[in-house]
Amino acid sequence: MEMISYRLYSVPLFFCILFFSHFVSGQLYYNFYDYSCPNLNTIVRNGVASAIANETRMAASLLRLHFHDCFVNGCDASILLDESSEFKGEKNALPNRNSARGFEVIDAIKADVEKACPSTVSCADILTLAVREAIYLVGGPYWLLSMGRRDGLTANETAANEQIPSPFEPLENIIAKFTSKGLTLRDVVVLSGGHTIGFARCGTFKSRLFDFNNTGNPDPTLDESLLESLQKICPNQADSNTNLAPLDSVTTNRFDNVYYRNLLNNLGVLQSDQALIRDNRTVSMVRLFNRAPDLFALAFGASMVKLSKIGVLTVNDGEIRKNCRVVNQASIY
Repeated sequence: MEMISYRLYSVPLFFCILFFSHFVSGQLYYNFYDYSCPNLNTIVRNGVASAIANETRMAASLLRLHFHDCFVNGCDASILLDESSEFKGEKNALPNRNSARGFEVIDAIKADVEKACPSTVSCADILTLAVREAIYLVGGPYWLLSMGRRDGLTANETAANEQIPSPFEPLENIIAKFTSKGLTLRDVVVLSGGHTIGFARCGTFKSRLFDFNNTGNPDPTLDESLLESLQKICPNQADSNTNLAPLDSVTTNRFDNVYYRNLLNNLGVLQSDQALIRDNRTVSMVRLFNRAPDLFALAFGASMVKLSKIGVLTVNDGEIRKNCRVVNQASIY
């Protein structure tokens, strides 16, 4: 396979000092696999590069998979577990059913990692690394990650239904769900910027196109040209609910800050995204990140680091799964 070359990136000196001066982050370590699996980053990078070369959309799918994992039981790879007699899996929860993607990519990377470093690297760390590589490959920032997460022993479908933010919720509810995980209002605005890539199912926004707030009319704030385009992709019939529309129709496959410009121009597809310019607490940040792409890149990396540390299992908690889809036999009681 032809390797996808990595571009050079510039980061302010203070940012480098901030990260490199802290080799320990809680019980996660930046050099955790330096000796036990020295080629880990290369293995993950090659696996992700191959997947994105096959389908650019996979970058957004991996980002969403990681986000949904971390919001339920913490970043413990519980979303990767298949349903068993012991628990109901998160894959069938409403936010994930028939929409969460990227499982096969993580499976393939895990298999390659197991060949090089058997029973050493957790699925949680592999997913965390894969997302960083995916975002970078489609033009986004690169952030340093501390490692040492362990994999959860169960999944929680109920928690997935209740705790993962929904595009149908008011902004206030979404903010509350973020803050319950130790994230801030700024993280809400920054991580929403991940919608600069990827697609949304028509069913998640179709009410804006035909019957906004039960008025029988489209959302009057939606840009007219976008409305016409989305109505073609999502005709007013039930069988169009699974059709896909790009979240950012301007630079669909590139990670950049155009998402924020879209919001300011009423080009946000999801109502939950467009709500960011209707709230006095968030609109100033939308304007800031629209003006400052480098600041957004730095902020996104910082927020992703925070996300990746939610509720992690370390040391003797959890396990290192051999197969990301099932708990190790020795851990089943």
